[in-house]
Amino acid sequence: MLGRLVAGRPGGPIAPPVPIDAVLAGDDSPLGLTRLLCGRDSPAREAALARYLQHRAIACSRHRFSRPEGGGESFAVDLGEGDRTLVLCAHHDAVAGSPGANDNAAAVAILLHLIPRLPPLIPRGWRVRLLFTAAEEIDYLGARCYVADTPVQEVEGVLSLELCGIGDAVALWDVESETPFLRRVTAALDRAGLIRDASYHVVGRIPMFGSDHRAFAAAGRPAYGFTMVPVAYAEDLRRFVLSPVRSTFRNLVRRPPPFRTYHTAGDALETLEPDALRRAAAALTAVVVGLGDG
Repeated sequence: MLGRLVAGRPGGPIAPPVPIDAVLAGDDSPLGLTRLLCGRDSPAREAALARYLQHRAIACSRHRFSRPEGGGESFAVDLGEGDRTLVLCAHHDAVAGSPGANDNAAAVAILLHLIPRLPPLIPRGWRVRLLFTAAEEIDYLGARCYVADTPVQEVEGVLSLELCGIGDAVALWDVESETPFLRRVTAALDRAGLIRDASYHVVGRIPMFGSDHRAFAAAGRPAYGFTMVPVAYAEDLRRFVLSPVRSTFRNLVRRPPPFRTYHTAGDALETLEPDALRRAAAALTAVVVGLGDG
């Protein structure tokens, strides 16, 4: 569907992936960890993520699924021991023909970076589940299967990370109504010094785009997309996401970032912005800390 419409712009030859051993021997900065998945096809990305979790001795639960339209394995890392759960998810698959740096190696890297850093910050009574889903590019298949097979009543809210490697502002999207979880998230961003409608934005349902949070929303849980966007392109982005088909044909040569490389061979490591990854990690950390307020 839309993926086909916005894909296919030339991006040059795809660089070979960084050897996994080199990634494992490197630092665990968000930018460094994007090399774990970038440039690999979806099965290889899944295997690389499993190897990373095993190498770091990170306990996880695994959810393997197979459906006529596709299959794969998702991984869940639980931090904290409370009864109330925040889910932060990022899909590890990529579309064929794209290195998948911003979609979605950057988001996976941010969550991996946070694993050793979040536990002392999680408020009492809360659990943070980092969910790495498979087959998001097949209509959120991995998340839909996970929600179908896993009790989600204790989930108080979900943020799914998409396109988190380019931009200087946070966008929370698919927000259709005010919820206690949304108030908790925005209050946390306010306390962290972000300014609404400047360094973070709250926007409504985005037609023809989506991500794993929609599987949780369909199960009645408050769930939103989390994306980094460049403030300088705010108006171009607004037009693009609200009318993507029309904008795609109008802007075949030059789409606004981060969609300039979305689903293309140009979605490469060198297009990522280290500050964007750091800002995303800081915003998510603020959200976790803020769970204890209110």
